[in-house]
Amino acid sequence: MSFYSEFAVWYEQIFPFREEVYLFLRDHAAPPGSALLDAGCGPGHYCSRFQHDGFRPTGIDLDSKMIAAAAATSPAVAFHAIDIADLASLKQSFRLIYSIGNVVAHLSPDRFSAFLSQVHAALEPGGSWIFQTVNWDYLLRLTEYRFPAKTVGNGSVSFYRRYLDISPEQVIFEVELLADNQKIFNDQAVLYPLTADSFRQKHEAAGFSLEGTYSGFDKTPFSREHNSGLVMVFTKR
Repeated sequence: MSFYSEFAVWYEQIFPFREEVYLFLRDHAAPPGSALLDAGCGPGHYCSRFQHDGFRPTGIDLDSKMIAAAAATSPAVAFHAIDIADLASLKQSFRLIYSIGNVVAHLSPDRFSAFLSQVHAALEPGGSWIFQTVNWDYLLRLTEYRFPAKTVGNGSVSFYRRYLDISPEQVIFEVELLADNQKIFNDQAVLYPLTADSFRQKHEAAGFSLEGTYSGFDKTPFSREHNSGLVMVFTKR
């Protein structure tokens, strides 16, 4: 996605590393030394921490500037600028594969099903697959949704996100970044909303077992009725 290239230098300030997220993921990572894959790693925060703690992480992201930033920060980690839907090209197996931050919503339903087949094939027996999205069950009741603005740099930098033309088929995702009231970038992308039930059905068809469904990495139970996130944990049968 082109706008993420412009966003790379601001990413760490607007979406900083969260210990809560890391500890949740690490609980499913088995002993140190295990191989892990971050699908949609951005600037590589979580890969860096896993590597520091003795794991063998690999990070993939479609945006080459994000990967360049990640590799500059953590040269010991294997980073690759590829589409998450091409993870089979890595020809590796992993104990844990995860994708956070609504990355999988960029895949159409058909591409998501094909992606799941690759995730299943790349997981070790008993390995875990964890992903996070927004709660589409809630958002699909709306026609438009605006996220709260994020500000950094003593308020001089503002990041805006909103969903337009929300429908069961697709959603227009619009982002804008302003610095000192000057527009740094503004762009749109198409997202593909899937409900929790749709995700569950697709995973069952791909050979996964559901281990947990949460609204966030604090393990709060998922509720379709509330504006929250969706975190699902699956294992390879």
